[in-house]
Amino acid sequence: MAENEVPLLEKKKVYYDNCPGCVQELKNERSKGMPYRDFLRVWIITLCTGLPIASLFPFLYFMIRDLKVAKREEDIGFYAGFVGAAFMFGRALTSTIWGLLADRYGRKPVIIIGIIAVIIFNTLFGFSINYWMAIATRFLLGALNGLLGPIKAYSIEVCNKEYQALALSLVSTAWAIGLIVGPAVGGYLSQPAEKYPSIFSEQSIFGRFPYALPCLFISLFAVAVLISSIWLPETLHNHTANGKVENLEASPETKTITNEIEVLPPKQNLLKNWPLMSSILVYCIFSLHDMAYTEVFSLWAESDRKFGGLSFTSQDVGQVLAIAGFSLLTYQLFIYPRFEKQMGPIISARICAVLTIPLLFGYPFMTYLSGSMLSIVVNCATVLKNILSVTIITGTFILQNNAVPQDQRGAANGISMTAMSLFKAIAPAAAGIIFSWAQKRQHAFFFPGDQMVFFLLNLVELIGLILTFKPFLGVPGE
Repeated sequence: MAENEVPLLEKKKVYYDNCPGCVQELKNERSKGMPYRDFLRVWIITLCTGLPIASLFPFLYFMIRDLKVAKREEDIGFYAGFVGAAFMFGRALTSTIWGLLADRYGRKPVIIIGIIAVIIFNTLFGFSINYWMAIATRFLLGALNGLLGPIKAYSIEVCNKEYQALALSLVSTAWAIGLIVGPAVGGYLSQPAEKYPSIFSEQSIFGRFPYALPCLFISLFAVAVLISSIWLPETLHNHTANGKVENLEASPETKTITNEIEVLPPKQNLLKNWPLMSSILVYCIFSLHDMAYTEVFSLWAESDRKFGGLSFTSQDVGQVLAIAGFSLLTYQLFIYPRFEKQMGPIISARICAVLTIPLLFGYPFMTYLSGSMLSIVVNCATVLKNILSVTIITGTFILQNNAVPQDQRGAANGISMTAMSLFKAIAPAAAGIIFSWAQKRQHAFFFPGDQMVFFLLNLVELIGLILTFKPFLGVPGE
């Protein structure tokens, strides 16, 4: 009997003329292939906002030294941590607001404002003349750059459902590459008068401001991205005028609208959406780990061997991170989509978290290597570490965006960015303090020197791994 029942009313999908979201959604339905142009826009915008976040880490050690705020060499990590934390603290205060604005006024305005913030405040940071100017410009860069949440929502709104995992992987890839290539740019282009004296003299502007060139380079890239964003299509649905639902006769680009009124379901309280909130917390734990690792790696690699470091220059660190960035791009484009399709976002995140722990335990022992063997081991370890990290982060992106409807993705990603930014604001400050403390205990019995730093990084990774299991992690639809 139940098999022969016919629905009394079949729900028809309605498209509204002059609604950018409807136009984009209909375009997605009619399109059979991958939206390469839209994906390219998403990729370069995300890269633009990711580049300045970690570009300072290769030269931050030397910048703090030159600003003469640290009285002892062992204290440089302490002061560097607060500069690294300023960006994330600023973003933590405003991410939810930017998400709400993206749901109210559209993704595009928020994206453009974020790019403009990169152009202005990243440039000013490179010309910092004292410690507090460096902190202030990084704080404002974070507070006014709220586009990461909206761009994640945007990425899955410009494609069919079958490409949404790839869309989010492109965001996480561009973000991860920005966090790797940014430091590579910082490593190669900082202190140009010392590295390239035949091109830049000590009396030139880049001789007087040795950390301005990498910031200016990234800002010029942001200008190009800003110009290309003029043609960015809006994807937010807008069906209301004066508080009422419109019934419009559609243009040839959309379907004809009949005299029906679309009944919009009540919005769910996002804070009571456990699949969303649990995936955000897991995302925050792994983000804290990644941000702390990013800061620690540069400080550890550039510190003297007598303190357990590798005595790398900023250029050496930049080269290692550049190789990792290009390897990551290859992985994300050709390997990750198949891996995620076979394993799913949760299982793949668990596998990568398990593999990260023994990898990090091996880092402190690299100080016993030298020459080409050290270079090979550091590069291989860095490539593998970043591949594991981006797989985990992409999986949490997918879980978050699947947990909410389209009209709440901006707000959901805003909450995610706020929480993640708080964790990432804590990460560099805590990492800098712990790193400075660890360098003073080289002969301790329990995890001496930098072994303690990597032990604590693994402890955070283990907590994140545990939280990917039930009953903590809620899965949408279950």
